[in-house]
Amino acid sequence: MQGEPLENVYFILDGKIKIYKTDIHGKEQIIAILKKGDMFPHVGFFRKGEYPAFAEVIEKSTLVVVPISGFENVLIENPKLCIKVFNILGEKIVDLQKRLEELILNNTYEQIIKLLIRLAKEHGVDLGNGSLLLKAEFTNKDLANMIGTTRETVSRTLTKMKKVNLIEMDVNGNMILTPERLLEEIL
Repeated sequence: MQGEPLENVYFILDGKIKIYKTDIHGKEQIIAILKKGDMFPHVGFFRKGEYPAFAEVIEKSTLVVVPISGFENVLIENPKLCIKVFNILGEKIVDLQKRLEELILNNTYEQIIKLLIRLAKEHGVDLGNGSLLLKAEFTNKDLANMIGTTRETVSRTLTKMKKVNLIEMDVNGNMILTPERLLEEIL
């Protein structure tokens, strides 16, 4: 999709989509993991251009496809949808600002902790005791590609965090973490 003419906007009814870019050497940078209720791309609705990134289905998904050529009319005719789109865009701007700040102001260890907290809050299951279960759907390479580090660095960091009981792994490889405890580690 990246570099192809921007023709459609996609709304996710079910499933998960990975949005990523690659450099000239094929190194992947994961921009977002989108889920039910999200849309993509987040840019270019009202101008001609190209898709800014690749999209890959990572969990069986159902999408609504709206051609760009009629998207403006769809928004005019559906004020509730228009408000939803602007809310999504506003949330995306805040998220990107926060992530940029994390990249600039935090070392890799702190970035990994904040990434785990963000993923657990967005994709995890609340265990009811302050802890969240993050299913083993993200590889160490995925985590590394989300913050621009290496798989080895993520692996070493997670091993260190397990040794000091900051995170736990269940028998299925799912991660159990307590966001408040992780935040205390970096404050």
